[in-house]
Amino acid sequence: MTETAPETDTDGSTDRIDLTDRDTATPDYDDAFDAVVVGAGLAGSTAALTMADEGLDVLLVERGRYPGAKNVFGGVLYTPTLRQLVDVDAAPLERYIAERRFGMLSDEDETAVSISPGEWHDPPHNDSYTVLRGEFDEWLAEQAVEAGATLVTRTTVTGLLREGDRVVGIETDRPDGTIRAPYVVLAEGGNSLVSEGADLKEKDRRENVAVGVKEVLEFPEREHAIEDRFRLTGDAGVSYHYFGEGAVGDAFGGGFIYTNGDTVSVGLAYRLSDAATSQPDPEGTLNAFKTHPAVAPLLRGARTVEYTAKTIPEGGADEIPELVHDGAVIVGDAAGLVLNNGLHLEGTNMAVESGYHAANAVASAAQRGRTDADALAAYREDLESSFVVENLERYEWLIERVQADRELLFEELPRAVADAGSEYFRMDRAPKDQHASTAKRELLRAVGGYTGAAKLAVRYRKLLS
Repeated sequence: MTETAPETDTDGSTDRIDLTDRDTATPDYDDAFDAVVVGAGLAGSTAALTMADEGLDVLLVERGRYPGAKNVFGGVLYTPTLRQLVDVDAAPLERYIAERRFGMLSDEDETAVSISPGEWHDPPHNDSYTVLRGEFDEWLAEQAVEAGATLVTRTTVTGLLREGDRVVGIETDRPDGTIRAPYVVLAEGGNSLVSEGADLKEKDRRENVAVGVKEVLEFPEREHAIEDRFRLTGDAGVSYHYFGEGAVGDAFGGGFIYTNGDTVSVGLAYRLSDAATSQPDPEGTLNAFKTHPAVAPLLRGARTVEYTAKTIPEGGADEIPELVHDGAVIVGDAAGLVLNNGLHLEGTNMAVESGYHAANAVASAAQRGRTDADALAAYREDLESSFVVENLERYEWLIERVQADRELLFEELPRAVADAGSEYFRMDRAPKDQHASTAKRELLRAVGGYTGAAKLAVRYRKLLS
């Protein structure tokens, strides 16, 4: 196992620094590693762990003070692949997801559906957990270190080292920080400046990127506020997703609430193109969402302890860049592997899956002594036949369809459903049939009558196919 020890910062935090004969202050790592991984997030640490398990000498480079320091996400980690690689039950998990709730918000109303299967309470809890990335990512990187990888933090990769078209290492901001390796795994996240700077991928188009903002809230005055307000016992938790103008105003996106151990994660994400036009203030939009009548009671008395923001790639299968190059592969968010279609908000499982397949391809190529793109093609092929690309391709149409129907789905229909529900359950001296007929007219008016309802059903029939 690679030997490590803590280096203490002035603020008392620690970084893992390699204590072999390599000088970390002025590193000279030429030809010392079989592979370098750029970024110690989920994809990067999974790749480093898998390659180390295969006997490769791996360097894991992280620009933050510790793995997870720079990482932001909504709050749910999906663990089927991770469970095959590490002891997930020993990880710093917050709560398992016992309930999923989907709410459509108009300015003042909510119409919601909740799903809480009994089997989700049984291990492994549908492999769905809330985590805090600062804790979980550090733990996962430690698993890679225990497998034999070397972790270096507070090191920014400034570019790739090349010989002709072949990637042969990285350049860093450390003194004499050129690091050579026959394989480079680019797991730098959505803001993939190194990959873009080396012309390995194009910069994401604005319409294919979302802006996400998130707050972590605590309840200093109420010890059991989370359990009481979300009706929880033990380690159970919830995942609440919200859509409509009450969530993100005029933008295309949604809001969320996830329960952690003793905090809640609250945030929203919507298209960057809307942030530049119709909804230019993400922080103000988040504050408005938090004060919605359906949301505010859940957060009453909470105090913000963390605020973060990030960009999220949402281009789908058509926008996945070329994943394999001579000496390099691209994984995780850097490869655009995020599924956000409203029903499914996934990225953590895709990051892990891509890191795993990329690492296996590198290990196989290393056994044959080859670094060319053809030798690494198994990564692309395995990923394309996995759930990652299959799911992105399956729901490509849904993103386009919802975007085209955004005014109906996020504004007109939520208002109509709320009005219809209010009318249907109205208590007065009129007969029930009268209320039912009025409620039906409200819904039909919103979708364009029976013909419009039929067309809407046809447009979205693939959801059940």
